[in-house]
Amino acid sequence: MGRANPTVLFGFFVAVIVAICGASLAKGGFYLGKHEGDTLHMMQIVLRLADGQWPHKDFMTPIGVMAFAPFALFVKLGSGIGTSIMMGQAIVSAVFLPAVWWVAHSRLRGVTPYLFGLFIFVLIGALVHGEAQRSVSISMHYNRWAWAASFLAIVTAVVVPSNPRRPIVDGAIVGLSLAFLLLTKMTYFVAFAPPVMLALLLRRAYSTALYAVLAGLLVLAAMTVLAGADYWTAYARDLLSVISSDIRAQPGEPFGAVVGAPAYIGASLALMAGIILLRQSGESVGGMVLLLLAPGFFYVTFQNFANDPQWLLVLAILLLAFVPKRELRNGLGWDMRAAIKITAAVALALAAPSFFNLAYSPFRHLKIDTQSYTQLIPRSRQHSDIFGTKTRVARTDTRTPLKAPGTPLDAYEKLAGREPPTVFKGETLPDCQLEIGLPAWFDSIVVDMETAGLAKGKRLFAADLFSSHWLFGSLEPLKNGAPWYYGGLPGIESADYLLVPLCPVLPRIRGQILEAIEDRGLEFNEIRRTPLYILYEPG
Repeated sequence: MGRANPTVLFGFFVAVIVAICGASLAKGGFYLGKHEGDTLHMMQIVLRLADGQWPHKDFMTPIGVMAFAPFALFVKLGSGIGTSIMMGQAIVSAVFLPAVWWVAHSRLRGVTPYLFGLFIFVLIGALVHGEAQRSVSISMHYNRWAWAASFLAIVTAVVVPSNPRRPIVDGAIVGLSLAFLLLTKMTYFVAFAPPVMLALLLRRAYSTALYAVLAGLLVLAAMTVLAGADYWTAYARDLLSVISSDIRAQPGEPFGAVVGAPAYIGASLALMAGIILLRQSGESVGGMVLLLLAPGFFYVTFQNFANDPQWLLVLAILLLAFVPKRELRNGLGWDMRAAIKITAAVALALAAPSFFNLAYSPFRHLKIDTQSYTQLIPRSRQHSDIFGTKTRVARTDTRTPLKAPGTPLDAYEKLAGREPPTVFKGETLPDCQLEIGLPAWFDSIVVDMETAGLAKGKRLFAADLFSSHWLFGSLEPLKNGAPWYYGGLPGIESADYLLVPLCPVLPRIRGQILEAIEDRGLEFNEIRRTPLYILYEPG
C-alpha cells in the first residue's frame, strides 16, 4: 500500500470538517439533551474570558484557557453562546487541519491516513462527550479536543516519517500539540508528554525533539507575555486545590475497574496484545513506546467522566502503521501481518459504539424537533441561541428521603447510612436534592432577588456545586470565585451575600461549605427567606 494522494487526502479532511461543523451550524442554535449544569459552568468561563478575565487569575478552574478561548472569541464578537460553540469547534478543526494532513500523508499508508484524520476531526467536532447514549451535549468537550491533540502528538512521535523528513515541521507539531494539552487539560499533558518525547529519543529523532521543546517554550513565553508570570502560579494553585479536594476525586469507575472490569478488559487485552505483537514483529521501539503509553491511556480514562477508552482509536492507527511489509511469523507460527491487523480490528470494534455516537451526533442534532425545546437562559438576548428540553429546563424534580413515621420503615432508617442533616446557625436544613430543572431554578431565584431589589450589581456566594445565578439576570460574577466548586471558600471575600439553597444540587457540598464558613468564624445575618433559598449578608 502506497501513500495517499495528498490532494485527495486534504480534500477528504476538508469534506469531513465541512460535513460535521456544517451540520452543527445549520441548525441555527444549540439544542442540548442533557448536562445543563455542565453547560452553565462552561458558559460562566466563556463569558468571563470574553470579558477580558483570565482563568486561574480571576476565577478558579483546573481546566486550561485553550478549552474555552475559541468559544470566547465569538462571544466577544457578539455571537450567542450556541453559535459560538459551533464556530469554535470549526475553528479548532481548521487549525488542526494542516498538521493532521502532514502527519497522515508523511507517515501512514492505505486507508489508515483517512481513518486517522476522520478520528481526529470527529473528536473535535462532535456534539456529545462519548459513550453510546445519544442525547446531545457540549459537556467535557475539552476531553475530546485533548484526545485529538494527543493522537496527533503520539502518531507524529512514534511513527517514522517517509522521506523527505522535516524535523522542524514534525517538532513544531509535537511541541504545539503538547502545549495545547498543557493549556487545555493538564491530565493529558502529564500522561502523554513523557512517552511522546521519549519516543523521539528512542528513534533518534533528536532534531525533532529539540524543535518540539522550542515550539513548546515559544508557546509558554507567549502565554507569559499575554497573561503574566503569575498565570502559571495561579494555574498550579488551582490544580493543587483540585488534587487535594475530595469533591470530585473520582468521576467514574475506580482505576482498577477501568483496567480490568468486564466493560474494559477487552480494551486492556487488545492493548497488551498490540504491545506483544509489535515486539515480536521487530518493532521494538513501537512496542516499547506503546507500553509506556499504556499507563497514560488508563489514567486519562480513569480521570474522565464515563471512562471512555478513546485511546483504542489511536491504538488501531499505530498497529496498522506498524504492519510488517513482508511476511513474518512469530515463535508460535502466527502470521504477524494478520495478527496485528486482527488486533487493530478488535480495537476498532471495541471503540465503535462511542465513536459512531460521536460521529453522527451533529447530524442527529440537525434532525432534532425543536418544538420540545425552550431557551436555556430565558431572559438573555445575546444567548438566545442555546436551548434545552422543556422537561429538563422547566421541570424541577427533587429527591427526598421517604418518611413514614409510625411504620416499620422507621426501623430501617437506622440501617440506611444517611449522612447527618446539615445544620447552619442552629437550623436543620431540609434533606432535599434538585435532580433536574437547573435553569428554571436559577432564574426563579434571581427574579425573586431582583423583585426584592437585592440583585443589581451584587455578588453572591452560593453554598452549592454551581454558582451560575449571575448568568440569569443583573447579578455580577464573584471575584476569584469558582464556576464549579472544588473545595474551600473561593471568592467569598468579594460576596455581598451568602445564598443557602433549601434544595441544592448536592446537599453534601452545601454542608461542607457551611461547615467551612463556621470553621473560619465568618458571620452572616439572614435578610431574606423564600421556599427556594435563605439569603444572608456579611455580619
